[in-house]
Amino acid sequence: MLIQRILAAIVLIPLVILCLFFLPLMGFISIMVIICGLCAWEWTQFLQLKTIKNRLLFALIFTLFIAIIYYLSNLISSQASIFKYILLASLIWWLVALLLVISYPNSVRIWKNKCIKTLFACFTLVPFFIGMVELRQINYSHDSFQGAVWLLYVLVLVWATDSGAYFAGRAFGKHKLAPKVSPGKTIEGLLGGVILSLLISVIVYLSNYFTISLYNLMVSSIFAILVSVLGDLTESMFKREANIKDSGHLIPGHGGILDRIDSLTAAIPVFAAISLYVL
Repeated sequence: MLIQRILAAIVLIPLVILCLFFLPLMGFISIMVIICGLCAWEWTQFLQLKTIKNRLLFALIFTLFIAIIYYLSNLISSQASIFKYILLASLIWWLVALLLVISYPNSVRIWKNKCIKTLFACFTLVPFFIGMVELRQINYSHDSFQGAVWLLYVLVLVWATDSGAYFAGRAFGKHKLAPKVSPGKTIEGLLGGVILSLLISVIVYLSNYFTISLYNLMVSSIFAILVSVLGDLTESMFKREANIKDSGHLIPGHGGILDRIDSLTAAIPVFAAISLYVL
């Protein structure tokens, strides 16, 4: 299993970098629409849609919904305001998700309804899409790579948090972080992941590439780091309630798309909201 994960990472990481830096903006946005559509397909397992027809219909409608949000916002002069409010609203959603995870399994009675879980899909995937687009198009007309570097920074933060938590947890983990949701995660692992990610943030700041204050960078990064763990736990909660191990089987050794980006669905919109609109 570990070898599969390593091999998949060797293939996926260069693909991610190629998409970030070498796709034109519209190509990048199109890829993100497709990824969100694939995530919607996997989300149908949380909704317990059994037939291929119903799952496909849900995924297609959701993909169209994402595309319409973007293209309609382009027709409106206040696109930035629309995106801003969606990203700020995501901060509320992740606070709600935190309460749901903390109170699990008692919280299930609140969100077991399919309609509510469909809303959760919107609250999770739409801000993720908007956050990816907003960060990618930072100063795009003057420097087409600047937004890509911002996105890569957040990706590295999340990867470092995940990797640091894994190795610190295996070495020092004793106290469970959320045993009813994800028994394998420990407080020691979380601390290890946070420390590694913060070290990366400091190194990035010292590189002087980003024109942002240390305060703004660190606050945005800390929230992104912490909420990335919440994103992982939230998806684990949904999977546990649906009685499934992985959201899909598209990536060998990694499960589905949602399994790989669950942390990012939280970290990307939160980082974008705080760094672009709050601080």
